[in-house]
Amino acid sequence: MANAIAVAVINPFQAALAEPFLLAPPKGDGPVVVRARFDLHNINEINDEMETFEFTGVLTLKWNDPRMAFDPAVEGVNEKVFQGDYQFNELATGWYPQVVLVNESGLHQNDGVVLRIQPDGTSTLIETLDANVKTKFNMHRFPFDGQRLEAIFEVLGFDQHEVLLQVDSDIASSLTSEVHVPQWDITKAWVFTRDHVVSYAGQQGVSSTFVLSFDVQRESFYLRRLVIIPLIIVVLLSFSVFWMDRSSLGDRMSISFIGILTGVAYQIVMNDQLPRISYVTLMHGFMSLSFLTMCATIIINLLVGALDQRGRIEFADRIDHHCRWAFPFAYFGLMFIMNWYAMTFF
Repeated sequence: MANAIAVAVINPFQAALAEPFLLAPPKGDGPVVVRARFDLHNINEINDEMETFEFTGVLTLKWNDPRMAFDPAVEGVNEKVFQGDYQFNELATGWYPQVVLVNESGLHQNDGVVLRIQPDGTSTLIETLDANVKTKFNMHRFPFDGQRLEAIFEVLGFDQHEVLLQVDSDIASSLTSEVHVPQWDITKAWVFTRDHVVSYAGQQGVSSTFVLSFDVQRESFYLRRLVIIPLIIVVLLSFSVFWMDRSSLGDRMSISFIGILTGVAYQIVMNDQLPRISYVTLMHGFMSLSFLTMCATIIINLLVGALDQRGRIEFADRIDHHCRWAFPFAYFGLMFIMNWYAMTFF
């Protein structure tokens, strides 16, 4: 009786140790081909300052291991199913590809797992994923920027000559219509594989990776409505000093300083909206150009006032007359050049 009890409580994982050939990838003429698919459920957040995005979905891996084949008549089932962490980690005794997120950043949760094994040894591993990943952002065109977000999955510990990832199916057609991200539009989504050179990927040092990629475009209407259009109007109104009497220097200076203070107030308001990055974005350039243009009206006011006091009235009038078209032309011209440069070179 004691021996019978001892046999009954043996951990199935320990039983697998008696068959160590099951713990390594199946040997064949080439690498084990693992077909990968990712079904995206949602992109929860895109953090442009931290250059991260959080997403949830289901990762599906499918491969064939002849060693796991079984006879349905003997086993009494047409398919072996292991679900949940306990059954998968303790009861499933075969090898499986351990796929990890290369660029994960902090959060990485697997809430559920299911392993299905067919009689011919075809295995399908399905697991849910909630992860936060790091990707490179290019914010030079902000707020008219678009970003490419990538989540990179890699087979841990095996090179591409041992385990090779392949795309099981293209999911791009189902992403853009079902997934919604506030302030962003998903313009394109696709999956592909590529090689990743790492020292821990077996003898060859080149691991196979599966990449989930999105192209997203920022919705700029919020910032256009809140900042860009009102600030352009304020700058244009500050040009009204060139139509004022040249002798009313105090009134001209008051209007110019009101415009400058308004520009400073917009910069303070936008402090939480603008990304805290080291390089200059299109929005930074626009706000700086608007601020400096209104500062330039101060210089013209002082110059015209000094000429008026010296009796050079005609020269002062000519300066005002030229500034009426030169300032708007220069303002919009510099904005055009700035936008062209950002869209062309970044």
